Amino acid sequence: MDLYYEIQGEGSPVVLLHSPGVDSREWKYAAPLMAQSCKVITYDGRGTGRSPAPQTPTSLVEDLRDLLQHLRLERVTLVGHSMGGQAATDFTLTYPSMVERLVVIAPSLTGFVFSQEFTEWMASVNAAAPDIDKLVELSLSGPNYRATMAGPHRDFLREMAVHYMTRVFTEWKSFEVRWPEPPAIERLEDIAVSTLFIRGTIEWPDMLKIAEQFQRVPAIHFAEMEGGDHMLTLTHAEELTEHIRNFMYGELDNAANKGRK
Repeated sequence: MDLYYEIQGEGSPVVLLHSPGVDSREWKYAAPLMAQSCKVITYDGRGTGRSPAPQTPTSLVEDLRDLLQHLRLERVTLVGHSMGGQAATDFTLTYPSMVERLVVIAPSLTGFVFSQEFTEWMASVNAAAPDIDKLVELSLSGPNYRATMAGPHRDFLREMAVHYMTRVFTEWKSFEVRWPEPPAIERLEDIAVSTLFIRGTIEWPDMLKIAEQFQRVPAIHFAEMEGGDHMLTLTHAEELTEHIRNFMYGELDNAANKGRK
């Protein structure tokens, strides 16, 4: 196994998949809290943190499967943030027998068509390449980072983003990510496991549309964190962990147990 990973705690295995643009350090607050009651596995996706840079097209789903096989874990709870949530969703659809529960935090979704507003903003950010400092500045100035960048986690988030961008432009040989077909947006009804969708209230409008798509998951629950933006893992670690614990141990509170409301 060439991906860097860490294991904390004992009990039911939970695998945390981080957001793009950062690395597994985004779980530095949430992982120890979760490890008080379960075995927590965090890992750096290919090309991030301490994992090797991609030299050929990457499959986040197959990388996760290889990690679970290496750790001899037959069935786990997946917790994925942003694109990590997208990977966790696709993994659940591809290898359903290996997933006990699914938690997605402000996820992206394969097959979802983002709004013109969002795609134009992303294009303006990408136009700054290869100026790393400018790329990071523009990226973190997005409305979905407003709360984090106004708080005590600002410098840490910027540090992770600079490290990520530096590796992208100095080490990556391939930028292609391959996803299973058909895209997850066409198969959400096929997710058989209990699923929790968590989001903050400071997000692009597209996140609400993705949440609407997840209404089609048969056993879906939703949790909303007032005043939280895209980086709930940093700014709301305790509340986030509490939602996940309640979900895992069958004690969903009213905020999470909204079902199809």
